[in-house]
Amino acid sequence: MMDERLVIRDFMPTLESDRKILSLFLARHKLRFEEDVEYAVGLCENDRLVACGCCTGPLLKCFAVEEDLRGKNVLGRIVSTLVANRYSAGYYEPIVITPPYNRLLFLNCGFFPVAETEDLVFLEQSPDGIERYYAKMQHPEDEGEDVGAIVVNCNPFTLGHRYLVEYAAANCGLLHVFVVQEDQSVFPFKVRLSLVEQGVADLPNVRVHAGGIYIISSATFPTYFLKKKDDAVKLQAKLDATIFATRIAPLFSIKVRFVGSEPKCPVTSQYNRILHKVLPPAGIKVMEIPRRTTEDGEVISASRVRNLLSKGGLDSSLLELVPETTYKYLASEDIVPIIKALQETG
Repeated sequence: MMDERLVIRDFMPTLESDRKILSLFLARHKLRFEEDVEYAVGLCENDRLVACGCCTGPLLKCFAVEEDLRGKNVLGRIVSTLVANRYSAGYYEPIVITPPYNRLLFLNCGFFPVAETEDLVFLEQSPDGIERYYAKMQHPEDEGEDVGAIVVNCNPFTLGHRYLVEYAAANCGLLHVFVVQEDQSVFPFKVRLSLVEQGVADLPNVRVHAGGIYIISSATFPTYFLKKKDDAVKLQAKLDATIFATRIAPLFSIKVRFVGSEPKCPVTSQYNRILHKVLPPAGIKVMEIPRRTTEDGEVISASRVRNLLSKGGLDSSLLELVPETTYKYLASEDIVPIIKALQETG
């Protein structure tokens, strides 16, 4: 039974005093406060914080409960308050990513496992949320096709991305392109999705989809519970690959995943290595495609496009890097705030 002396209280991450209270409390529990927190709630006893939880987008995180209160449904009260807040903010599918030893705690709070590795478990509040999300993307006429997939961010869509999609589409009967949905890139998600759709519209066997919450971005992956020696990129990539292999690929009968080679990017290179380990045992082939280059031998990349934009805005040299559909967007007035953001971040 909940102690009546325990009072629920909102914490405002924008207030330095509230951030400090949360940071110190989490640190006592060997956890870290994450700066992207949008909303936080605490349980207080005589103005002393004894439990807390936070959230960013659909993700609930940064949980800590004093040891003497564990097993008294304190976490349930914190979670229900966070869920209500997320609903009011328009996030109707709250998720939790946590070490497996916390699995039962969140099962008792009404969450259901989506996928699990030896280090992490991904849970959501619905027993069939992932099936319902991707159901609208499946079409009866696609059944029986030799199906492949690509996962892209496209910040923005370049001729390098176009080359990868063209190659993949030519090497399978049907290609699903999932665009990472988290809005953590300088090009907003709706823009990135639209540019991909426009950039591949002439390829009849390509389907473009919003990736949803089940394709995890390293930008929003929670690290508050990780130890210093833990490799966050490796853990995130393995969980992401496991969700794809065990839950997403079976829904679409995907048998091959295409990726671009990344010899100069250690993070993406490590991600590709993990895909090679996780996907084949699930019956999914991984095909790594060499990157397209310009006439001067430079790899065509979205980062190169962003760099050119930040230095000089629209430039004719961009025509060698992006398709006409992307160039038209870059030439529009909509690009002005993006160029400003690129210049401010350096």
